[in-house]
Amino acid sequence: MRQAWRWFGPRDPVPLDHIRQAGAHEIVTALHDIPIGDAWSDKAVYERKALIENRAPGLTPLSWTVVESIPVPDDIKRLGGAAKHSIAAWIASLEAVARQDIRIVCYNFMPVVDWARTDLDAPLPTGATALQFDHVRFAAFELFILQRPGAEHDFDEATKIAAKAAYEAMEQKDVDYLVMVIASALPGSTTEPLTIPAFRDRLAQYRDIDHKRLAANLHEFLVEVAPAAEGLGVTLTLHPDDPPRSLFGLPRVASTADDYAALFAAVPSPANGMCFCTGSLGVRPDNDLVSMAERFAPRIAFAHLRATRRADDGLSFHEADHLDGDVDMIAVLGALMRENARRREADRIVMRPDHGHRMLDDLAKRVTPGYSAIGRLKGLAELRGIMTVLDQDIRGVRR
Repeated sequence: MRQAWRWFGPRDPVPLDHIRQAGAHEIVTALHDIPIGDAWSDKAVYERKALIENRAPGLTPLSWTVVESIPVPDDIKRLGGAAKHSIAAWIASLEAVARQDIRIVCYNFMPVVDWARTDLDAPLPTGATALQFDHVRFAAFELFILQRPGAEHDFDEATKIAAKAAYEAMEQKDVDYLVMVIASALPGSTTEPLTIPAFRDRLAQYRDIDHKRLAANLHEFLVEVAPAAEGLGVTLTLHPDDPPRSLFGLPRVASTADDYAALFAAVPSPANGMCFCTGSLGVRPDNDLVSMAERFAPRIAFAHLRATRRADDGLSFHEADHLDGDVDMIAVLGALMRENARRREADRIVMRPDHGHRMLDDLAKRVTPGYSAIGRLKGLAELRGIMTVLDQDIRGVRR
């Protein structure tokens, strides 16, 4: 598979030269400085592409091949096809990207918040740290900080008791940290940072939107944008919900095989594709990732390869080593690579290592949470080794 690296632009602590040294030749990035909902200009896309691809003589070339993400504004999620202005701006961004020969666009359709965690540096037995989602701490946020109406119905009694104890043990700095992590938009998020009052207001706007309505809004959005993408030769890849279940009483519509099957049935355009994120999908024990990779193989243009490990409660999880989570990563890679072998080179799956541990020198450096250099380098090296062996088996040349 084509090996890529997530880069957050000129302010990313991991410079492009370090990505070259990691051995990834393709860049996954976005124009994070442009406000959500504004159309990307040709000039802005061209300048970012030039920054990535212009290099001194003798250096390994890099190419910007995946956009992650063109944010889907909140009004599209709430109104679907009726959000005409926002959809037109989104298509304009898509056109600007295509004019620079970038052919894969990742996006998500998570309402109000993007990916969610409760801890950015949960300690591991090795001394490294990892991203973590703690169900009790999340319940404490919902029940006692956000104070969402109806939240008490979403947690069992044992969780509510534990959440109350956790909240009562917090100092103000602990509350502030939890608000920052959950409400203030994690790196790469395609939603806006929210204060607690703004968070409550945004949730109220979704009061009458259930799973069926949100799925319909997603389908209406794709009915508008998929033909444009198809005409431009761009594949749209929907990222799974993270975690893949309801949060804050909100529906989520990209969490299971049934969700994706409904998506592809509703909008069968070949431009309607999937970002296969093993970490997000792997949080649900009822998601069979090998089966999903085989079933949706022709729709997968982009893959996030990382591993999560669930705690005993089945709801908490942390980011594990890339080959040591709840997902059979080797079997998933085998399914993806068998599909990859059937494709011509330009259409092969782009993969990137995702959410590495914070470790070694990165413990003392400024890092983008989840995107430190050394942890991802370790993950990429492990994945690359497995892929090399699998490639030999697929081609029948291993001795």
